[in-house]
Amino acid sequence: MRLYLIQHAKAMAKEENGARPLSDEGRADAAKMAGFLKRAGPAVGQVWHSGKKRAGQTADIYSEALGILGGPTAREGLAPNDSVALLRDELAVETTDTMIVGHMPFVSRLATLLLTGYESPAVVTFVNAGIVCLGRAEDGRWVVEWIVTPNLVPE
Repeated sequence: MRLYLIQHAKAMAKEENGARPLSDEGRADAAKMAGFLKRAGPAVGQVWHSGKKRAGQTADIYSEALGILGGPTAREGLAPNDSVALLRDELAVETTDTMIVGHMPFVSRLATLLLTGYESPAVVTFVNAGIVCLGRAEDGRWVVEWIVTPNLVPE
């Protein structure tokens, strides 16, 4: 099973728009990264996001590029400061390759917990719209398979 963790793309400042939708730069970065991922051809079966506008918009861009039937799903428990322990337990038995579009510090704490058994200190650096791909080995251990950030993908 592979887990694709994504920090939402860049959003507008709260002072500019309280709903914090994606900025033009954020939409462009998410589209570029989604195109990269589509070319890589992963077998993502489901996309989850926190329900916040910026995460939902990012998830929509990735879902559309990957042809996810039914689009992304907003899920409880993926907000910036939610506990990652429940999701760790759910992912331990999940068999479908899954993408989670969330927020800092949630995605960082989740990756760290899966990789080390602890929530801190962080072992992976996330950037907006970047992808961290974790794989679950047959013995249940999680490993980093690859990381790609928008600055590494050509226009």
